[in-house]
Amino acid sequence: MFDSLSEKLQNIIRDKELTQDNMQDALREIRRALLEADVNLRVVKSFISSIKDKAEGENIVQGVNPSEQLIKIVHDELVTLLGKELSPLDLSGNPNIIMMLGLQGSGKTTSSAKLAVKLKKDGKNPLLVACDVYRPAAISQLQTLGKEIETEVFTIEGSTDVQNIVQSAITYAKENNYTNIILDTAGRLQIDTDMMAELLLIDRIFSPQEKLLVIDAMTGQEAVHVAENFDAQLNITGLVLTKLDGDSRGGAALSIVHCTGKPVKLTGTGEKLNALEDFYPERMATRILGMGDIVSLVERAQEVFDEKQALEMQEKMQKAEFSFNDFLKMQKQMKMFGSMDQILGMLPGVNIGKDDRDKISHESEKQFKRIEVFIQSMTPEERDNPELMNTSRRKRISQGCGMDLAEINTYVKQFEQMRKMMKGMNDMKGMMGKFGGKTSKFAMQKAMSMMKKFK
Repeated sequence: MFDSLSEKLQNIIRDKELTQDNMQDALREIRRALLEADVNLRVVKSFISSIKDKAEGENIVQGVNPSEQLIKIVHDELVTLLGKELSPLDLSGNPNIIMMLGLQGSGKTTSSAKLAVKLKKDGKNPLLVACDVYRPAAISQLQTLGKEIETEVFTIEGSTDVQNIVQSAITYAKENNYTNIILDTAGRLQIDTDMMAELLLIDRIFSPQEKLLVIDAMTGQEAVHVAENFDAQLNITGLVLTKLDGDSRGGAALSIVHCTGKPVKLTGTGEKLNALEDFYPERMATRILGMGDIVSLVERAQEVFDEKQALEMQEKMQKAEFSFNDFLKMQKQMKMFGSMDQILGMLPGVNIGKDDRDKISHESEKQFKRIEVFIQSMTPEERDNPELMNTSRRKRISQGCGMDLAEINTYVKQFEQMRKMMKGMNDMKGMMGKFGGKTSKFAMQKAMSMMKKFK
């Protein structure tokens, strides 16, 4: 998301030698880049006007490089455009009611399940409610997702009375100590009178604390029109942007807050059911300008890395007992951490274009899959004891996984080298002690970097 726009903005404000004299040219290029990214025209006009006023007005800092000054101005305006600050969900009410809105295909049902996962992670007890009674597949989809995330889905079989379904769900939630009710409401291919009347009825009778409109970030300008229509009718409380990890121009995300005056509260950044995140305008702005997002990277690491498992891995590394099975466990954690493309996008100072990032990510994923096939072709004993990998065993594994013996030999050699490097981490204890309770996570991070050499 934003990759094309991000690359263009970085080229304009970083790679060009800016002066006060050619600032107008830079602003014209920024305007063109925003329009090409499908940002709403009135948003572009307001954005450029504000930048121009600050770049030419009394806020000029004498002695500061014009390029650095423009970066600061553009960054601040992007933060404002994206909503200024985090807008947390309103989780008041007993039970708390969250109404999920959106057109068919926007990702509403999946986002409802993702929200349930997020709430459970925060210690809540959510109940999913199937309110889309017109599309049987929607109820089945929600029930399937509910089983996957181990969250109950409330339905009344055969009923088309949505008002009764919601009322019954509230009663059921109170009786069974559910803290949050997530209403997966009906969607349509386009906004119509019947759909809006039903949603208005639910809103007026039950007064949900949150009315979240789910928008597909890849639909461009149409997303802005949909958001404005829903907001005019229902006075939505916030937005959920899905498919932010898609290869989209990103104009909808930059336009939607300005056009509706409502904050983006959550973003979907992947297909996995834990891929729903709070939206931080400041962090998104820094990523667009190529400044990385270290805070989000650290938060994701804390979620993914298991403290106990990290300590066990650290002990094995120090004793050179790291096995092929341990490698597979660490690889699994890396997959949970995110794709190489996502990780590179969060690292500051990594000015790699989208095409190159995709290539790196693709090659890394392909290489890890080959290594996984290689390891799974071993016997359980061989996976636990790398020392057993003699020539005859390597030949057998080569035949079993369909790889050349030379490639198998390379993998084994690289794995042995990695084990030696990991054992050397025992000498780093003094340095790691400075990190206090975070020692094991630091060790895990070092191990992850070493794994990249195993290819």
